[in-house]
Amino acid sequence: MKPLKEYNIQFVGLKLGKHHFEYQIDKTFFEHFEYDEFNNVNVKVDLGFEKKTTFLELHFEVSGKLNVNCDTTNEPYDQKIKGAFDLVVKFGEEYNDENEDILIVPHGEYEINVAQYIYELIILSLPAKRIHPGIADGTLQSDILKKLEELSPKRLEEKEQTEDIDPRWNTLKKLLTDK
Repeated sequence: MKPLKEYNIQFVGLKLGKHHFEYQIDKTFFEHFEYDEFNNVNVKVDLGFEKKTTFLELHFEVSGKLNVNCDTTNEPYDQKIKGAFDLVVKFGEEYNDENEDILIVPHGEYEINVAQYIYELIILSLPAKRIHPGIADGTLQSDILKKLEELSPKRLEEKEQTEDIDPRWNTLKKLLTDK
């Protein structure tokens, strides 16, 4: 992955206090990470950046829409996302990002790149299972949905009940229920 220079924040030249950065994320952003799960991306990132004397506080907020494919029907739809993440940047002897909420950068660093944090926040803001809203309200008509309905266990049970059953099995079923 090449570092995305427009996501570098040079904190050395900034005054102490709060600063604000905005980023508009599109599909090309994810191409740098070789991630192609999205059909289209329109996400806004608000980054609150507070410089203090011994550390930095970053507050990320993302909101927008991602066009993704449904996990059930593979139909594309717009998934709204919203998420937030806080990061504390401290200074130490060597670079350390083992803790997800704390980043330690070496003394003498003058900038940090926030692209990886934006990428992770957007990915983690997606629901684990992506379901087209038309499935829940019944407005989506799809061949895949029809086939899933046809093969669902409820339909199979109904089909078995309508078939003629040998009367000898009915007698055996009574034995299972008599206790």
